Amino acid sequence: MTNSVEEIADTDALFVIGSNTTENHPIIGLRMKEAVRNGAKLIIADPRKIPLVKFAHLWLQQKPGTDATLINCIMHVILKEGLEDTKFIKERTEGITAFRKSLKSFTPAHGEKVTGVPKKDIIEAARIFASADKAGIYYTMGITQHSMGTNNVLALADLAMLTGNVGKESSGVNPLRGQNNVQGCCDMGCSPNVFPGYQKVTDEKVRSKFEEAWGRELPTEIGLAATEMTDAMIDGKLKGLYVMGENPILSEPNMNHALKAFKSLDFLIVQDLFLTETAELADVVLPAASFAEKEGTFTNTERRVQRVRKAIKSPGEAMDDLSIISHITLRMGYNPVLENLSALGYLVPDKMEADKYITTPEQAFLEAGLLWPEIRGMTYQRLRNGGLQWPCPSHSHSGTRFLFQDSFPVGKAKFVAIPGLPSKEVPDDDYPFILTTGRILFQYHTGTMTRRSKALEAVAPEPFIEINKSDAEKLGIVESALLTVTSRRGQIDVKAKIGDRVGPGVVFIPFHYKEAAANLLTNDALDPVCKIAEAKVCAVKIEKAA
Repeated sequence: MTNSVEEIADTDALFVIGSNTTENHPIIGLRMKEAVRNGAKLIIADPRKIPLVKFAHLWLQQKPGTDATLINCIMHVILKEGLEDTKFIKERTEGITAFRKSLKSFTPAHGEKVTGVPKKDIIEAARIFASADKAGIYYTMGITQHSMGTNNVLALADLAMLTGNVGKESSGVNPLRGQNNVQGCCDMGCSPNVFPGYQKVTDEKVRSKFEEAWGRELPTEIGLAATEMTDAMIDGKLKGLYVMGENPILSEPNMNHALKAFKSLDFLIVQDLFLTETAELADVVLPAASFAEKEGTFTNTERRVQRVRKAIKSPGEAMDDLSIISHITLRMGYNPVLENLSALGYLVPDKMEADKYITTPEQAFLEAGLLWPEIRGMTYQRLRNGGLQWPCPSHSHSGTRFLFQDSFPVGKAKFVAIPGLPSKEVPDDDYPFILTTGRILFQYHTGTMTRRSKALEAVAPEPFIEINKSDAEKLGIVESALLTVTSRRGQIDVKAKIGDRVGPGVVFIPFHYKEAAANLLTNDALDPVCKIAEAKVCAVKIEKAA
């Protein structure tokens, strides 16, 4: 997030798109409700009638996969009516002339035809957002899990710049992270194109710094994204895999394809709390510790680094992740704490016993700060009460509540023209419905933990498919009827939930349930830039189960 969770309550207008906030981020959802009570106007753009809609001033029910067109049409209105922030545009951006031309065809009438949102609502949304003193944008995987997900995010950045809602309080472009430490994983380099701190692997100067610190020659080329690994396994280019805290057999789109890939591996290691569907395929399973069984830090969605403290002992032979990794690397002949780190100011023991010495979380964190200046001012002592938000470059720095107050790292920000591209798979005569997937409040991800909770299972014990009442009537479907849902990749049986949460021609299935795994149906077509799969849109047909 460019801004902080606390700032949401003071926002004048909120644009929530592709985010079922109250079910997936309940605490942030409470802040949004507080903002509405304080007088803010809430705009929701979502194909489903999510619970937050009842607090909204305006609900834009766009067809799945038409987000960029909707955003472009909103910006068309802003420019046509002269509602843009001319001062911000002049001082801090470039490319507005060409960008203005690119939006010429994105009229409200065009938006209504493509997205299904009435043109009067598009116009009203533009006026609300652009007229607010402080307007914030909030989104999640409903925006990113598309074959044009990068374009969707760029369009939202364009909207923020056009209205001057970057670099000030209670505004910004705010992706809400889907898991508790996803931000921390990304910060520490768990992407194939960067080292910790988003420092590019292709930058020779950056690479030299890490090679000096780690005492090893490092790759010069970008690695594979997780979604690209599937084909690489099947093609025999990727022969071994180490999976930590993830259950890709259920979470990857086009599940049959993923299963085939994992069965093609020569060697699979899985490190997890439980014997997941992926772990069942593994050659070696390493029992890991939960958050309550280890020391360290988590970084949340607002860039806040917080201490995690061990509360209970791990059962059996389970170990925390860092200890497992350290044991493995020691046996491979590499000690995680190297003497040459002392040149960077790292305190290294005088004598290290290679078979016993294990890096501590605090040592690893200090090393990260030496190699990534944005967290250099953080220490475990400073993090003890509530944490700090990066950038925090020095020990006297109090952290950064919102980004880009005075400038952007690239200088002037550039407007990017975004085309209104269709999804890779759209409905046709054989598969007439659009399927979109997501999460529900009482289950989480692939259910590895939540489905072991008797209380949560009692509330949400089984999968379902939401279908519009008009479609149900045409097909002769009644509530709780067992339906067979088929895509070009797979088939599942699931009970019907009839109502108006989705529009005609659209259906929704949560992806938590292995007995009716939604990802047997979903499309693994990739965004060409970030390589995220198009899990939010695919074409299906629906029949009464035999």
